[in-house]
Amino acid sequence: MNIDQADPDVLAALRAAFGVVDGGESALGWDAVHAFEAQHGIVLPEPYRTFVAEISDGSFSGPPEYGLVPLAELPDGWGGDGQARDLSKPFPLTESWLWEEDPRPSEEIDLLLGQVGGHGSVVLGTDGCGMNWHLIVSGPHRGHIWFITGEGATPFGAEFGFTTAGAGFAGWVGHWAADKPWFDDE
Repeated sequence: MNIDQADPDVLAALRAAFGVVDGGESALGWDAVHAFEAQHGIVLPEPYRTFVAEISDGSFSGPPEYGLVPLAELPDGWGGDGQARDLSKPFPLTESWLWEEDPRPSEEIDLLLGQVGGHGSVVLGTDGCGMNWHLIVSGPHRGHIWFITGEGATPFGAEFGFTTAGAGFAGWVGHWAADKPWFDDE
């Protein structure tokens, strides 16, 4: 997974997966991507960065179930937790976490929950019912995809278990394009 340089073959696969044939008209453009990055104090990981700049900023076709939301938006029904999102703060997790089974005091869990939903990630979209896919944009898991639900959070990619998919945005999209279940290695 290369999060610093966009591979032309990967970008071609992303175009094909989403069926983008509009010559980039649905893309955000580099000026808007640079402005978003400056506003939030981040650099988006590749190939997602080039995808939104040159290919498409969101898509009604999946992934996920309800489509890919545009970069600066959140899925319909996003409730958040009332805390401000700060993309420049590191995403706080490096391994799966089921908060319903966490023995720590509820105050600690609530604080961490706010960070999981609000720090270091852009929301790619939703599978409904509070099941959201996030691209991590800062912290040790930068470039990885995480599945965050009302019960817990799980990193996506074969290296973490539960799936045979490659890591990162390209692996996530490729797995969806191959019509595989998200968690096909359980």
